[in-house]
Amino acid sequence: GGEALIMQQVPGDLVLSIRDGVQTLRLTRSAKKNALTTPMDQAKLSALEEADRAEAIAATIFTGSGGVFTAGNDINDFLAGVSGGEELHDRPVHRFVQYLPRVETPLIAAVDGLAIGIGTTLLFHCDLVYATPAARFSTPFLDLGLVPEAASSLLAPRRMGNARAFELLALGEVFDAERAREAGIVNQIVPGEELEACALRAAARLAAKPPAALKIARQLLRGDPGEIVDRLDAEARLFSERLRSPEAREAFEAFLEKRPANFKRG
Repeated sequence: GGEALIMQQVPGDLVLSIRDGVQTLRLTRSAKKNALTTPMDQAKLSALEEADRAEAIAATIFTGSGGVFTAGNDINDFLAGVSGGEELHDRPVHRFVQYLPRVETPLIAAVDGLAIGIGTTLLFHCDLVYATPAARFSTPFLDLGLVPEAASSLLAPRRMGNARAFELLALGEVFDAERAREAGIVNQIVPGEELEACALRAAARLAAKPPAALKIARQLLRGDPGEIVDRLDAEARLFSERLRSPEAREAFEAFLEKRPANFKRG
């Protein structure tokens, strides 16, 4: 039953499959904990843009592989772009997050294992999030001398309240699946072997709804994307400034050399 499965390996450790009106984006760089590279960011952006253009696609599912959602941006790939003098605004990772508030197709995340950095902040843009008991959510931006991104400084307090948002984004607490569900990041915790089936069922239910009514309801729920885009841009400016700071340099060097960082006060 249903239409044939269309599956393609797109450039950048990503498998894109489309079936019965549902697009699945699977990160397949599991040997590197699905750490995101520039080609992966570009491929994700293209897939989201294509889903919005294609009337046949009713929902997009993000998922990982090998027991990991994603370890966030690949630090070496990220630093190579920075040292190449590339501005954050020009990078596919920023263009990808900038598009998230404007996406018209419902977004569903199926999270197993680590969801670090953008792996967690992406979820604030998703309409539904399903996770396994092994899911772990963390945003260690501050530990690297950086600031939260993907408009998480706006969306996390709105979703979770200030206390929990500060705990996640500033204190750097790791949330397990139960804590994430309690905080309102995760809709439902499901056994690992049922994770994708659960996400696909939700996507199929959305695909069966009247498309125009769904689109309008989703726009009403999400509100004005302008405020989110403004916050994304403000964060990106500060993030770029922080990347060039002595604090960030020390934090990254310590991370790469596997030693404690030594930050100067005052």
